[in-house]
Order: sequence, then C-alpha cells, then structure tokens
Amino acid sequence: MAQMSDLFLLNPKSEINDNTEIGFIPMACVDDGFSGKHSFEIRNWGDVKKGYCHFQDGDIGVAKISPCFENLKSCILQSLPNGVGTGTTELVILRSLGVYAPFYLYLFKSSWYISQGTKYFKGVVGQQRVNKAIFTELEVPLPSVAEQERIVAEIKRWFGLIDLIEKDKFNLANNIKLAKSKILDLAIHGKLVPQDPTDEPASELLKRINPKAEITCDNGHYQKLPEGWAILKVGDVAEYINGRAFKPEEWEQTGLPIIRIQNLNDPNAYYNRTKNEYEEKYLIKKGDLLFAWAASLGTYIWKGEDAWLNQHIFKVVPYPFMDKKYLYYAFHAMITEFYRKSHGSGMIHITRKQFEEITLWLPPLAEQYRIVQYLQQVFEKLDSIVENL
Repeated sequence: MAQMSDLFLLNPKSEINDNTEIGFIPMACVDDGFSGKHSFEIRNWGDVKKGYCHFQDGDIGVAKISPCFENLKSCILQSLPNGVGTGTTELVILRSLGVYAPFYLYLFKSSWYISQGTKYFKGVVGQQRVNKAIFTELEVPLPSVAEQERIVAEIKRWFGLIDLIEKDKFNLANNIKLAKSKILDLAIHGKLVPQDPTDEPASELLKRINPKAEITCDNGHYQKLPEGWAILKVGDVAEYINGRAFKPEEWEQTGLPIIRIQNLNDPNAYYNRTKNEYEEKYLIKKGDLLFAWAASLGTYIWKGEDAWLNQHIFKVVPYPFMDKKYLYYAFHAMITEFYRKSHGSGMIHITRKQFEEITLWLPPLAEQYRIVQYLQQVFEKLDSIVENL
C-alpha cells in the first residue's frame, strides 16, 4: 500500500505560449461509467490558462463534485492538441510519478474508491465535493508495474466479453421485436393458423349482424384473400369514441385518473385526476381497447383502474363479428399504415376520416379466436426471453 501523494502529482501547472491551440474540457465532455472517454473543445492557451485546471496527455482527471464523482466521470486525458489542455476546476488532475495510469483509472472507478470518497463529502446538498485527502493521503494498493499492466489487460478482456454479451442481448431483443412484427403480419393475412372450412365466412356473419356494413371485397373478388375472409374498412369494425377535452381547471389531486397519451406510453407518468362525473362513454374500465390517434399513434389494452378518457384517444368498441384482442393485434400490425396516413409538423395525428377509411382483412370469428390464442402463446414465450436477458 502507498499514499496517493507518493504516486501522483496533484493538479500540476503548465506554462506554454498563449497562442498555442489546446484542448479545453468542461465536465460535459467527460463520459460517465467505465468507458474512460472524453472529448474537448479547441481553444487558445491564453484564453483559458487562468481559472481552470491544467493537464497534459497521460494525466488522469477525476470529477470531485457530486454526483459526477459517483457517476464515475474520470478519464485519462489523451490526444489533446499539442498534448496539453485546461478544463473545469471540478476535475482533479493526477499526474503519474511512475505508476501505470490505466490501472489506477480502474481503481478510481471501483466501488471501494467511490465509497471512500463519499464518506467525507463537504458542502451543501447539490454542491458536495469529495475531501482532498482521497487524492493525497488515502492509501491505495501498489502492485508492481508489470502486475498493474497484467491486471489492466485482464480487466479489458472481461469488459470486452461483457460488451459482446450486451451487444448480443441487444441484437436478440431487436430480433425478437422484428419477429413479433413478422408474426403479426402473417396473422392479419391469414398465414398464421390453418383455415377451417367449417367456420362461418366473415362476410356471412357480417350480413347477419350488420347488414349495413360495407364489405370492400370477399373471396370472390380477391383471390389472395384466405378462404372465409373479407376486407372491411376500419370504420366498419368498431365504434370509436373520442375522449373528452378536459380543461386544466378540472384537474385535481384525487378522484379517478384521466388517461392522457403520456400515460399510455409511460406507465409511471403522472396522472391528473378528477372527482367529477361525466358521460358514461368517457369511462374506461380494465380490459377496454384504446387507440391513440395523435402525437404517438398506438393501440393499448387498458390494465389500470377505472378512469376517464382524455381527448386524442379513441375508446374502441368492436362490433360482435370482431374480437377485441384480435383487433388489438391487427392495429399493432397496421401501425405503419396509420402513420403513413397521418400528418402534422408539430403534433402528428390521423383524422377520423383517414383512420376509418383504411382497410383491414377480417377472418371468420372462430379463426380470430385461434389467431389470438396462438399469438398470446408465442408472445408470452418471446417476452419471457426478453425479460430474462
């Protein structure tokens, strides 16, 4: 073990020509975590030599202020213009007196060193800094330089393996996402489960339940359409109830939550609430199907408590020939088409007319049930894989 002051020169100063280009490093240019990377801005030495820390290639910079210190903002300064630089005084600069800098950079990122630093924070909350003693008086391990180099090589080898694993995890998760998209596409085009000739054709069921519905085409008009399927407009498969335009003065801290688009995209997003009573059509219950038609288009099955529906979201009430869960999956598969029909430079949206004019393929009701069952089984397995990555 050895004291830090025996291994490093603390905050050295430099003297060079004022017109020399150097690298200037504010805290934002230092990466957190284990990468040890940094960037810099090119400045003239004379413009930034006063009021900043000085350093040169090979020095170690360690953030002394919270939370940058705990976030592992530390690096070996390198590739600086003319080999020198200045930067924020919230960086402590350590110049090696003969030890292998990469070894000690990893040491400074270790949980042991961070715990030593956070024991003796000084200053008010939000502006706390570590005690200077951890850069001067703290005793740290001192293996031979050869051993330091071997340890660094081993750390890099393991970090390389970890990076490969992380990359593979990302690739697998992305491939699963693509697979789910492809499976949905097969489902809505009749290629996922076999057709059953005993199923009542969708067109016949539609005629019985809703004679006014317009069948765009059926098997007789479109040879690629699976047996028993029909093509309908989105507006003919469900009732779409737009949410209520709540005013800010109606928001309260208690009562039923008001479902806004951000609540659908982020389960942890804040909910405005209200104790007032409104028309029953705006009330959402667990299991209801929703479609956000503005800002971030998408379809959702509501899983929360009773709530009121805000504007820009449809409550989707499928007609009897359309299974709710099948329509949920169909809308997921059709999301690219919904976006293609949307417009707007600020908050994109799709109009009701554009939305309802889009067509979808309608399987027989019995086949809808089989498709949903298959999708739920497959997606459950795929989701389990992602959760365990």
